[in-house]
Amino acid sequence: MIRNIVFDVGNVLVEYSWERMLQALHITGEAYDAVAKATALSPMWNELDRSLLSDEEILEGFIKNAPEYEKEIRLVWDNISESVHCYDYSVEWVQKFKKKGYQTYILSNYSKHGYELTRQELPFVEDMDGVLFSYEVKLVKPEPEIYQTLLNKFQLKPEECVFMDDNEKNVIAAREAGIHAIHFKNKEQAEAELEALGVRCK
Repeated sequence: MIRNIVFDVGNVLVEYSWERMLQALHITGEAYDAVAKATALSPMWNELDRSLLSDEEILEGFIKNAPEYEKEIRLVWDNISESVHCYDYSVEWVQKFKKKGYQTYILSNYSKHGYELTRQELPFVEDMDGVLFSYEVKLVKPEPEIYQTLLNKFQLKPEECVFMDDNEKNVIAAREAGIHAIHFKNKEQAEAELEALGVRCK
């Protein structure tokens, strides 16, 4: 029986779009391509979520990838909040599961810097029974250890959990940890799969 609903954040509870962020900051043309490759599309972006390096080291790494665009990269760094926007349904959706007796959790790759700048777009956090962001444990999905950390920290049984993530690799890793998992594409599709698992969504 499913007792625990575990949410990824990006593109499940919030729209996450670095593309929209660059557009909002009026970074276009050659600068757009260069800044994207230097930041969101670089391996260093994952290190931002892992947060083993300091913010200064990560920012310096981004700039080193495209030093001629330092100004634009710093603009992105200061305005990461432009990449995250809460979906209209998120708060009500989480609260609905709570009212039906389910425990709700977050397991998300998220940087400390990003969390500090986007906290206002994460109002559903206060309704969670537990939250595990990657920056807190220096692990990122789909590494097996982060799923075990979630289970251990909140004393959860994997077979009583269902996890929703928009990244298929993260879904596969959750299943390998014994957790029911849904590859999230939209709320309606996710609810249909939840109901197939016996979760009360209506």
